[in-house]
Amino acid sequence: MDKQLRQRVSLKNPVHFLALGFGSGLIPLMPGTFGSLAAMPLLIPFLFMPGYALFIAAVLASVAGIYLCGKTAVDMQVHDHGSIVWDEVAGILLTFMWVPLSVSTLLVGFVLFRVFDILKPWPIGPIDKHLSGGLGIMLDDIIAGLMACACLHGLLWLTGTL
Repeated sequence: MDKQLRQRVSLKNPVHFLALGFGSGLIPLMPGTFGSLAAMPLLIPFLFMPGYALFIAAVLASVAGIYLCGKTAVDMQVHDHGSIVWDEVAGILLTFMWVPLSVSTLLVGFVLFRVFDILKPWPIGPIDKHLSGGLGIMLDDIIAGLMACACLHGLLWLTGTL
């Protein structure tokens, strides 16, 4: 991130701190992947909660992300800068809804989410290109998370582990 852009955001600002994935979005190489990794520990409490708890958290993270990402993009004066990774955080949470969490499901789900987020198959690509603001930043990753979740459920069903 160039110096001028870096001066427009502050990790002391709670909106920026969250939108930048707790600071993980500032890692210059593969910020989306590091933002996704930063979200993984957030799944730990859901090991001990009913399945709908992660659904509620994912929906709240997605709705809050519209504001967080939109406000940070306005403050940075750049739409969907790579350092804004709250959309990846929400996408990861969506990926694991009603999935039995284990090392293998976490690994497969993480890879599936990153593949959908990077390749942006239909309808993710058109949404990413045509929507702006906080909703535009969030929606492609929300859909990537839902697609990864559907694939993960399909794989678990095929292997008889769901």
